[in-house]
Amino acid sequence: MTDRYHAAFVLSAVVLGVAPLGSHADETIQVKLTDTTIQLDPGSAKAGRITFDVSNVANGKTEHELVVLKTDTDDSHLPIHKGQVTESKFKKMGEVEDVKQGASKRLSVKLAPGHYVLICNRHGHYEMGMHASLVVAR
Repeated sequence: MTDRYHAAFVLSAVVLGVAPLGSHADETIQVKLTDTTIQLDPGSAKAGRITFDVSNVANGKTEHELVVLKTDTDDSHLPIHKGQVTESKFKKMGEVEDVKQGASKRLSVKLAPGHYVLICNRHGHYEMGMHASLVVAR
């Protein structure tokens, strides 16, 4: 009987928002979109709300985007069709589009523990190397 009461108490506390579901910290990851790469600092995070501070630091006037996909697939082996990653094959967690050269945008998403791939899915950009992996821990 004690286990049932304990489970009911914990469930009630979670529903009321007074008990944490683990170590869910807000984190910020700096993302630099260069001409041909995506650079993350840091390259890992803890589960919870993560804000991506995305800056297009490319030398040219190229616009980029950042798409966050949940997948166990290696970041360099995503399926491509006509120069773009087939996003519909993955769970898209969020994206920022039309990041002009010299501009910055923010994306804030709640991520569970797991493996994520960040890509620029402008035509041909993924194939040029614009992808990175992100591991989210508990």
